[in-house]
Amino acid sequence: MSANLRLALFFLPIALLVAALGYWNINSSPDSNAATAAADDKIIDFFAQNTHTLQFTETGTLHYELTSPHLEHTQNDDMTLLLQPDLLLFRGTELPWHITSERSIVSPEGEEVELIKNVRIERTDEQGRPTILTTEQLTYVPATEYAHTKLAVRIEAANGVTTGVGMQTYLNQSKMYLLANVRGRHEVR
Repeated sequence: MSANLRLALFFLPIALLVAALGYWNINSSPDSNAATAAADDKIIDFFAQNTHTLQFTETGTLHYELTSPHLEHTQNDDMTLLLQPDLLLFRGTELPWHITSERSIVSPEGEEVELIKNVRIERTDEQGRPTILTTEQLTYVPATEYAHTKLAVRIEAANGVTTGVGMQTYLNQSKMYLLANVRGRHEVR
């Protein structure tokens, strides 16, 4: 038996032991288990491109129309991410609320919708006067048509501009309440 072969056979069990200990140590570290669990929470079980959804009321009138270029659903937490959602919220009327943002996260069963970044809500009233609300984040509850934020809000209406910090909005009643630091500039006609 050659000297090289004897040396290799001598060090082979030691190398295997070191490799096994290293593998066991890497796989059993708490950080890797936490990372694996976190990655499992974000497993996308389905996605869709260029979605277009229509929902009707019980009487057959259009309730809403929603489009998004990309939608992802995560399996474990049942959350849905929409990129550039564009919602026309008719609620059975002819004058919809037009709601857009850069992205949104929909909670399980659609109980809450978190609109994130460049949130814009527009509506034109019966006289053709526009109202435009902008903020960076807004939480919308579809069942009650209630929306709220703690961030800065800007409301542009036909007769002026109002800004504030924090807001509660009841879309079904067309009411908006600014909570703090309210400032306005209005034109008298």
